[in-house]
Amino acid sequence: MKTTQYFRYTRQRPDRVMILDEWIERVIQNPLRKERQEDGRIRCWGRIPEMGNRALRVILLEDGETVHNVFFDRSFKE
Repeated sequence: MKTTQYFRYTRQRPDRVMILDEWIERVIQNPLRKERQEDGRIRCWGRIPEMGNRALRVILLEDGETVHNVFFDRSFKE
């Protein structure tokens, strides 16, 4: 999985350290919703049953494969 330096830094935060690579890859491969931001980055959301079905948001760079940011999105609505 390709990642940015920003992702590697923020992943050390206590609220993100439990997010598994497997979950990130699952959301990228099979998102519930996918949107392109104005800056070209791509937002993907997916539910993580192992975490009480919480929504995980994955932000990819314009190339569609480099992970820039990942976090549980409390405001996600399907």
